[in-house]
Amino acid sequence: MTRALRWWLRRPAWIPRPVRAGLAVVLGALALLGFAAPAPGSGGAGVGPNGVGTGPSSGATAVARSSPIRAQATKLPFPPGANDPTKSFPDSPQLRAQGFDLYESSCASCHGVALQGTPGTAPSLRDVGAGPVDFYLSTGRMPLEQPREEPNRNRPLFNRQQIDALIAYISQFGGPAAPTADPSKGDIAYGLHEFTLNCAGCHQIVARGGMSWGLQVPNLQEATPQEIAEAVRMGPYLMPRFDAKTIDQHALDSIARYVLWTRKPADAGGWGIYNIGPIPEGLVTWWIALAALVLTIRLIGERTA
Repeated sequence: MTRALRWWLRRPAWIPRPVRAGLAVVLGALALLGFAAPAPGSGGAGVGPNGVGTGPSSGATAVARSSPIRAQATKLPFPPGANDPTKSFPDSPQLRAQGFDLYESSCASCHGVALQGTPGTAPSLRDVGAGPVDFYLSTGRMPLEQPREEPNRNRPLFNRQQIDALIAYISQFGGPAAPTADPSKGDIAYGLHEFTLNCAGCHQIVARGGMSWGLQVPNLQEATPQEIAEAVRMGPYLMPRFDAKTIDQHALDSIARYVLWTRKPADAGGWGIYNIGPIPEGLVTWWIALAALVLTIRLIGERTA
């Protein structure tokens, strides 16, 4: 094998010199055109699902460059728009009593016995409504072991019945109804447009998450449509919140449908490389280009010694 490779590298060129020179000029010109061409999505319109074009992204709303401790200040959720659908949760005196016991044992040490919050540690839970409680508990982001940690998705500590009990107890202290989203009523192309405009700057265009200013931006591959709706209206942690004027119900339904689509996207170009953006694609391209360059050099090259 070694001898054959050595012979192949040292053999005289089979292609006449004028042909090799012309081929080198053509390949060099193509390389220059490739470097000069704008990357998809960097300037002009891109192409989304169903072949629908998308304009230049304006980026997501900027995340405040505040410390995690300052970010713990109470941020009340926006209510659903007029005539928008809402999510209802079970409620009864028995559930509220169970919720009170769970709150006292698992939440009051940080959020206060009267839900008033603790400055610099945890926000007040008065007037938050059912949505934020359902979001944080059903995604396992609460309760935290350390109150100053970033709340990330985890295995829920409470079961569904316990979560409903806490929702029933906390909701009696006021707040808007919980929003909801129905992906079947949304449009994927419009969802791509709205996600690109409001979400992709942090969550990445196919919702794989990322890093930003000392925090980890979660991927949305496990988020349910209900959790997406709640997050949009409340803005968990440092995420901005969006009211019904900025993202209406149709846009919310469409975003939820698009996020579900990203879990099994149509990789029309071939291997998606986990759909995490241009960096792995660029690395693979460079490795292929490097191998092709070595092969081309050998085909058109000629030993002089």
